[in-house]
Amino acid sequence: MKSADLRAQLARGRAQLDVKLPAGAEDALLDFVTLLVKWNATYNLTAVRAPTDMVSKHLLDSLSVLPFLHGERIVDVATGAGLPGIPLALACPERHFVLLDSNGKKTRFVTHAVTTLGLHNVEVVQARAEDYRPEQPFATVISRAFAAILDFLRLAGHLGAADGRFLAMKGMPPEAELRELPAGFRRVAVHPLRVPCLEAGRCVVEIEKL
Repeated sequence: MKSADLRAQLARGRAQLDVKLPAGAEDALLDFVTLLVKWNATYNLTAVRAPTDMVSKHLLDSLSVLPFLHGERIVDVATGAGLPGIPLALACPERHFVLLDSNGKKTRFVTHAVTTLGLHNVEVVQARAEDYRPEQPFATVISRAFAAILDFLRLAGHLGAADGRFLAMKGMPPEAELRELPAGFRRVAVHPLRVPCLEAGRCVVEIEKL
């Protein structure tokens, strides 16, 4: 049986974010935490160790960007342990997600998690962002603590569609980074994120590919 405390924490946080999940998604999110705790003991996938912290710092933090997703095809660059890609894919079964990372240890875990959770809308790709050449571009290119925004756009800019959105999940608004956008990209907005049970400042920078 799943921890009642974790379930209550997730339910409270989801309500505060005003996130409605499809049937079975809440169970799957808690199963994902169980998998992450198990694999993390051996493979050191994340510095976050406590399951309660994983709910706030991983699950709720990932779900907080749901309102800013654009289109049907989404790539999560440097997904690491599957964040934010797996929580977003569970919340949006009608969208297609590619979870991209160059680290074989991490993509093995993500592949196992995707299979275990029965996620049919997720493809896992082991490759460097700058080397990955998808058959179709993506409406949303998202990254969570991957790199400075300039590097994010240089390395992954080719992955976005002509009118695509780039979402960089950050702590405090990175004003210095936003003064260095490369040609062909335009700042849309810096959206503050209020993640339940997380005191640290969070935001997502939205950038448009021109």
